[in-house]
Order: sequence, then C-alpha cells, then structure tokens
Amino acid sequence: MARSYFWTMLFLILHQIDAAYWHEWEMFHLPGGVQGYLAFNFAAIAVVLVGYRHVLTNTPGARLFAVICAGLGIVTFVIHAGFAAAGSAQFHLPLSKAIIALCLCCAILLLRAMRRRPVAAK
Repeated sequence: MARSYFWTMLFLILHQIDAAYWHEWEMFHLPGGVQGYLAFNFAAIAVVLVGYRHVLTNTPGARLFAVICAGLGIVTFVIHAGFAAAGSAQFHLPLSKAIIALCLCCAILLLRAMRRRPVAAK
C-alpha cells in the first residue's frame, strides 16, 4: 500500500504544481485568489504527507488516510474531466493530461492495495 500511496500522492502534488501554472484558483473562483489557493494546498498537501507517514508506520489511521488520498486522486480526475468536457482551455498540454490521468490510475491501484492489506492492530 505504501508504494501506491506514494505514487498517488506524488501525482496529486505534481498536479497542484501544474495547477498553479493554469491559475486553477480562477477556474474554481476561490476566495482570496492565489492566496486562497496556497492556503488550500498547504492543508491538502499536509494531509497527504501526514497520511503517508501513517501508511509507512502502519498506524490504525493508515487506511483512512489512504482512502482520503485515493479519493483526492479520483476527484481530481472527475473534476478535470468535467472541465475538459465543458470546453475548458486549461490543462490541455500532454503532461497536464497525463498527470491527471495518473492521479486516477494510482488512486485505483491504492484502493486495490488496501483490499489486499490487513487492518493494523490497535
């Protein structure tokens, strides 16, 4: 599970770096503009990094963090697929598309890895 969590987390963070280029805060009309975007990313990245620590140390909370990480990967893909279907001009470059697709693929692999891994003892 740690390996699939790592890859999902990596592509989520890469997507957020790419999202800064595309001014994602404008797409979502985030309050505070880029400052609101940075505050959101501070919280979101902190959660996935803390979650990775839980997964590596096999704490009882590891599965919850894995579900959150996988959920973020799936939601990232779904939201951006919706924007693309609506004709949005952002995220049209090949690597942008690949990173978004890899968020979904790695999230699915993470969910599959969770099914094979026993729950940590309390």
